[in-house]
Amino acid sequence: MIEAVGLTKRYGAKTAVYNLSFQVRPGAVTGFLGPNGSGKSTTMRMILGLDNPTSGQVTIGGYPYRKLPNAARQVGALLDAKAVHGGRSARSHLLSLAQLSGIPARRVDEVLGVVGLQDVAKKRSKGFSLGMGQRLGIAAALLGDPQVLLFDEPVNGLDPEGILWVRNLMKALAAEGRTVFVSSHLMSEMALTADHLIVIGRGQLLSDMSVKDFISANSADFARVRTPDTEPQLREKLTSALTGAGGQVLPEQDGALRVMGLPLPRISDLAHDVDVRLWELSPHQASLEEAYMRMTQGAVDYRSTIDQKAGLQQPLPPGAQPPMPVPGQGQPGWYAPPAPPQQGGQQFAPPQGQPPAGPYGAPAPGAAPAPAPGAPQPNPYAQAAPQAPVQPVATPAAPAAPAAAPAPAADLTKSEDAR
Repeated sequence: MIEAVGLTKRYGAKTAVYNLSFQVRPGAVTGFLGPNGSGKSTTMRMILGLDNPTSGQVTIGGYPYRKLPNAARQVGALLDAKAVHGGRSARSHLLSLAQLSGIPARRVDEVLGVVGLQDVAKKRSKGFSLGMGQRLGIAAALLGDPQVLLFDEPVNGLDPEGILWVRNLMKALAAEGRTVFVSSHLMSEMALTADHLIVIGRGQLLSDMSVKDFISANSADFARVRTPDTEPQLREKLTSALTGAGGQVLPEQDGALRVMGLPLPRISDLAHDVDVRLWELSPHQASLEEAYMRMTQGAVDYRSTIDQKAGLQQPLPPGAQPPMPVPGQGQPGWYAPPAPPQQGGQQFAPPQGQPPAGPYGAPAPGAAPAPAPGAPQPNPYAQAAPQAPVQPVATPAAPAAPAAAPAPAADLTKSEDAR
């Protein structure tokens, strides 16, 4: 078990962790959450004796890490997947760690197989991808078969199969009675992996409870109700009935109603009593991400500002109108409509000044040739110069020439080249 009591760490005038107390119990996966800069990595470094606390203490099994006998066999950790000598192979890296801790060499091959790196065991780690480096770091943490494991962002860089493997590995380790402490920013993954949560913000403890209790304490469940869109009076009638029964009703942007304070059977009974047909009656439970954002919204240090796009947009050509806003764009649940189908299989209009393309990209028959490379391109927004009216000139009629036979295609080509 990991226990922190009054843990405080200061770097000069900056306080990274302040009076932090918690327990990480065995037999469960404990998630360690908090915004960037909240002190998670600093706390983990103090647990492993890499940083000394300014005040307070943290122990593992009742002892500080530095006083644990053969700590590598009792505690395994992954804090930085890049903490590997790039010139060493995966097997050499693990073998050096095993020799320092008195671990037999056969254990190296075992953990390489556990993390799936047995085929690249002799390759230098500097050529590893981010996901392969994470697997190597997990192998190093498992090397001594420890009872306490700490992981900082263990799924960073892994593919979906690797993420699922890490999730199952964490649960299996906890089911064996081990203490598993995992820090991550992926709320969806924590919701599927963690049993208990410790949340900190700006170095202080915000929450220490189970995932289920955390979501219930930091979110409000509600019911989504929809009446026929063609009869708006039914929506008003139902709103009055629900409000009179003590419920809170809020309209949603798509015309549905958000009802809080009333269970679903009660909502159904009230709708039946006032003779209102329902098109939708569904429960909504907040996710871990929503609950986490609600709790930590006041402890976030780095917030983005509204992008004004100043100087990034190209000026509109003379006479052009700005695009019309799309109704509903930017609202929750809005998706861009698909592009309308084009006639004749033409997906995109050809660029200005180029002939229309045929079915395989070649110029269509009869199309004007494209301008030669380097030739001046016509201005698509230039207006045609006004033409002076042409005065008709009386000329004597010439005798009609006899019709000539059409020249062959080769002769026409030569005449074009001659011009």
